[in-house]
Amino acid sequence: MTISPTQRRAVIAAALLALFLGAMDALIMSAAMPTIVSELGGLSLYSWVYSAYFLARAVSLPIFGKLADLFPNRSLFIAAIALFTAASFAAGCAANMAFLIATRVFQGIGAGGIFALVYVVLADVSPPEGRGRTLSLASSVWGLASVLGPSLGGFIVTYFSWRWIFFINLPLGLAASGVIGFCLVELRSRRDDVSLDWAGVATLTTAILTFLFAFLLGGRGFAWLSAPIMGLLLLSAASTGTFIVIEQRAQDPILSIAFFRRRGFSTGNAAVFLSSFAIFSMFAFAPLFIQGVQGRTPMEVGLAMLALSLGWSLGSIALGQFIDRVGRKATAIAGAVVLLAGSVMTLTLGPATAPVFLFIVFVLIGIGMGWVSLSTLMVVQSCVAPQDLGVATSSNQFARTLGGAVGVGVGGSFFTPRLARLTDALQTSGEQWRWPSSLAEGESTTIESLLRPEVQAALPDTLRRLVQSAVQEGVNDIFVTVTVAAGLCLLTCLLLPTEKQKV
Repeated sequence: MTISPTQRRAVIAAALLALFLGAMDALIMSAAMPTIVSELGGLSLYSWVYSAYFLARAVSLPIFGKLADLFPNRSLFIAAIALFTAASFAAGCAANMAFLIATRVFQGIGAGGIFALVYVVLADVSPPEGRGRTLSLASSVWGLASVLGPSLGGFIVTYFSWRWIFFINLPLGLAASGVIGFCLVELRSRRDDVSLDWAGVATLTTAILTFLFAFLLGGRGFAWLSAPIMGLLLLSAASTGTFIVIEQRAQDPILSIAFFRRRGFSTGNAAVFLSSFAIFSMFAFAPLFIQGVQGRTPMEVGLAMLALSLGWSLGSIALGQFIDRVGRKATAIAGAVVLLAGSVMTLTLGPATAPVFLFIVFVLIGIGMGWVSLSTLMVVQSCVAPQDLGVATSSNQFARTLGGAVGVGVGGSFFTPRLARLTDALQTSGEQWRWPSSLAEGESTTIESLLRPEVQAALPDTLRRLVQSAVQEGVNDIFVTVTVAAGLCLLTCLLLPTEKQKV
């Protein structure tokens, strides 16, 4: 079947609107969470509002990618949007934190389907010579969401109710699913005999969840070499081995192991994993450096983080204009070089570093990520047959999600012990009478309280320097890790096949 230019534009717009839904949801929550906790309680469950969403999204990405190659994309897309929208409505009606976390699981499943199908549909409706330009539009959506998300969340919470950060998804979801339903046509042929690999789904889900749980808990609630963490990693390894055996025998595997023998598929996904490890570590821990070491305000932190998002989105948009002429491998290598250069520059950051220099560093890291992610996505898509486009696309999105989760987990394992030692030092300093009342009452055990500008301002100079030194040492360890990951990303990009090799 063919698609008219008008239909193509309408489908692209609807797909990008659906992507905007999922992207906004991850960003708008940060502004609303303090208010949500104050109303619903359950402070101990705070982090699981985020973790439940990302875990569910990570699991559903590869599953929806396979389903996109077996079933009509229009039906799957509408189902994913409907699930996300219904879960958003339920989240807006939450009466306690446990129920909110449960709804976030279903939001994550729906978001995983949306993220997988957006890139499949954009690749489907684009002519080969214009695919890079179309796919780069998705990065502009992420950039727009990064700008609007936190500010829109603050506006809604201030003038309406936190529940409307979820209810606002209803009209947007209905609009996106309506256009998808009317305009999307199926352009790829599919097999008549459909056999879903349920054993593969079960073992892959177990492998992903146990692996991510290990990195979420390791170095925080449990030591890395403790029995629970080692048990999770062993279970993940066993599930992965079982998954490989099942996929080699399955009639229609959810993720063919043969794909990993193709250099473009394995190196493309490895490169985006490493670049995501780097940039999401920066997103998570650079704010601690800016506020905890440099003493900047939350507004200044937000502006610095905006540089990462804008570099990523604007870099991808610019790349989309010439990637089809220059070539995917060349642009991936260029992106990895820029990412590595920005990462190396983080090693020079200190308390007196100028905001302009910080902005330049973060823009470079964002541009590098944007170039690597778009180039490797196109490499991975090009090394499989059209009927396997869904699996290829979702594997790249999954590698990005996994890299970010592991990067943040590893960074947390470096940073948290230093803050724990800092807490002990503050408690035994003998100067409790000079602390702010919040610290004297025991709040010093939380990272957030030590990094608030008003808390640091109330500390004696010696203790303030102790706090800043501990934060800088912890974040510097993360900057080193980010630089190593960026260097490995460059080496991996050098191994990508050229367009002529097609392997």
